[in-house]
Amino acid sequence: MNTCGMCETPVEHGYLCPGCTRALADRLQRMPRLYNALGAFLAPAATREPGGGRTGRAEAPLPVCEPVLNLRANGGMVTTLETWRSDLHAARRWAPPTSAVGIPNRVALAAGALLHSVDWIATCWSEASDLAHEIRDLERDIATITGARERPAGLRLGPCPAEHTDGTLCGAILRLQPGEQLVTCRWCATTYPPGTWALLKQLIDHDAQQAAA
Repeated sequence: MNTCGMCETPVEHGYLCPGCTRALADRLQRMPRLYNALGAFLAPAATREPGGGRTGRAEAPLPVCEPVLNLRANGGMVTTLETWRSDLHAARRWAPPTSAVGIPNRVALAAGALLHSVDWIATCWSEASDLAHEIRDLERDIATITGARERPAGLRLGPCPAEHTDGTLCGAILRLQPGEQLVTCRWCATTYPPGTWALLKQLIDHDAQQAAA
């Protein structure tokens, strides 16, 4: 039994659990939109004088916002995606990938190619967790500029105590998301409403004691 390289959920085969595989797929699908969204932040923001209104700077501003330019230019998100795509082709013994004309098209092509192979990546590629971490970090870098925020990790409760039909325990890590009133296991889909939380803690503690014995 392996462990998911992103969330530590037990996985029978492969390197990413189904939930983290879906999260990687969602992030890859968002990459072209995120690239386009950065375009609105290329111009530096005007300053606000203390006690006054919105004004231009006394000195000439930079022609573009440098962090945004770094993400949108060669060496930014397009290079990250294309490098991973090239590594994927090498791992699968495919011919080197072809590129597109223009950075927006290159971003879309590279992200789409990785998305197309996401199931193989999750189950067969030892680099899956490195890819997933880097794509997540890339999205976070973009979020610091655009203001978009991904779903928080939530409060870690412990391993899911649900039993499979063969008597084995699920063991996936349960988390309670901020503002939610229902704990749902991302692996086996068992739900735990608030009325069961005291029993849930007892079961988690019991399983931890059994594992330590």
